[in-house]
Amino acid sequence: MDQLKTILSRIDGRGYKAYKDIQGRYDFQRFRLFVDYVQGDPFASPSRIRVQIPQSIARYPEEWFKEPHRRVALEDWICRVWAQKTRRFSGGSGTGKSGLIAVDIPGQEILSRTAVVVNRRFVEVRITVGLPARGRQVLGQKAIEMLCRHLPQLVEEGIPIQQLDTQAIEKRMCLVDNQQAIRKKLAKEGWISFVADGAILPRESGISDRPLKTASVVPFYAPESMATTIEVPHGKPLRGMVVSRGITLIVGGGFHGKSTLLQALERGVYDHIAEDGREYVLTIDTALKVRSEDGRRVEKVNISPFINNLPFGKDTLRFSTEDASGSTSQATNIIEGIEAGANALLIDEDTSATNFMIRDRRMQQLVAKGKEPITPFIDKVRQLYEEKGISSILVLGGSGDYFDVADSVMMMDEYQVVDVTDKAKRIAQENVMERVVEGGDSFGEGSKRIPLAKGFDPSKGRKEKVDAKGLKTIFFGNSSLDLSGLEQLVDPSQTRSLAELLRMMSKRVDGEKNLVMLLDELYKEIDEKGLDILSPFQGHPGDFALPRKLEVAGAINRLRTLWVK
Repeated sequence: MDQLKTILSRIDGRGYKAYKDIQGRYDFQRFRLFVDYVQGDPFASPSRIRVQIPQSIARYPEEWFKEPHRRVALEDWICRVWAQKTRRFSGGSGTGKSGLIAVDIPGQEILSRTAVVVNRRFVEVRITVGLPARGRQVLGQKAIEMLCRHLPQLVEEGIPIQQLDTQAIEKRMCLVDNQQAIRKKLAKEGWISFVADGAILPRESGISDRPLKTASVVPFYAPESMATTIEVPHGKPLRGMVVSRGITLIVGGGFHGKSTLLQALERGVYDHIAEDGREYVLTIDTALKVRSEDGRRVEKVNISPFINNLPFGKDTLRFSTEDASGSTSQATNIIEGIEAGANALLIDEDTSATNFMIRDRRMQQLVAKGKEPITPFIDKVRQLYEEKGISSILVLGGSGDYFDVADSVMMMDEYQVVDVTDKAKRIAQENVMERVVEGGDSFGEGSKRIPLAKGFDPSKGRKEKVDAKGLKTIFFGNSSLDLSGLEQLVDPSQTRSLAELLRMMSKRVDGEKNLVMLLDELYKEIDEKGLDILSPFQGHPGDFALPRKLEVAGAINRLRTLWVK
């Protein structure tokens, strides 16, 4: 610390680039400080530092981090503690980002992150700081206050076990143990989702993912016919609703909670923090939300299970377009999802192309099949399950024709689920569907595509340009990538990871391995070496969170430069 103070005093008042002199390692009394990257300008991306305290001082019990799911939960917990504590010291006078002290801020999900590392040797927190300046002159004394007074105080308050709420951490461990047990039960029984009684599904607002907290909010309760009880390691067995494999319909009137339930199921691919309301809403991690996506680019996807005989003889075995329609984009999204390993499709009619979902008898009589290239999803959903083992959960409010192909039907009635499967089947028997089943006797083949290197060029001029902006945009080379169609992407730190995964993929594409092989290789390396391998910064990748393979595949497929064979 004395050495750091000496350097900061020496460069006080000099040009901002003099801050480069502080890069390196400093041994404080109870922790180490690593200054990995120093910004060249007060308006540039903040500097990156790490604080590392040995376990001989932190004294975390190994049971907190021995199991992978517990380690992720503990690192997430510490990250949240620091996100809260750094607000006290962050900001203040100065130019640009002067005075900033921050860590990656988690949302409602518990994600594998790089912001905190806990292992047998140490606890490490990765921090961004805005080194203080007036104009472009170093404020050395302010920097001493930040790095030599405030930072040690933060370390002492936010890392040693005696300063932590150990009871709350133990509760977190019990929660994630229970979530892990339920996920194992889903896999064992072949279930798609579990929604526990008492879950709060509605969110605070359209721009907030926090739970709605009003007197009128209706907790979830499973109907008896759809209920099960799951034993968990901690606490009483949990009762709730199971969504089994097959075709499940969610029906009901408008504003009764259909889409709210589906949104909870789609976010259930991630674990959630306590008091989120959805901490015991869990879905298999290979479930994919699918929607139509007008205007997206498509590169050689076999959409022939759904679309054939396009005008002017356009090929649907290797369908490509710069501007997909609602129906062709939704067909593409399903086929690409199957290619990437999705085992369940989540579809809401509100975000679907109507002509992709249904073609009723009257329309069949008016427009002959020879003039209609689209085979609607209703005629493929059963084949998709029976031949490929891919389940579907569908929100529907306007078409009872799906009753004929459904395994179960649940109705949302004032935010409560009612099992109407028997009633729906009886209605289907009494009102025989007169429409003609289209699309043949089998689902058809999907795509196995091999990316080519020329479609993965991240260069812009003489430099590589790979960057993320917010949750839904990536800049890759000369193009921008719109990820709005990836509705299960939940954290900007996942998007930053996606950008770097695309960069890594650009080095691996060889024209020989298909997309799935490349993804498997990439995730195997992450499993072995950790998410730190994504970082272009040596020592400090503090703002990444792990996305699923399905989102990485989705990002690759939306590259406007993608070429495949």
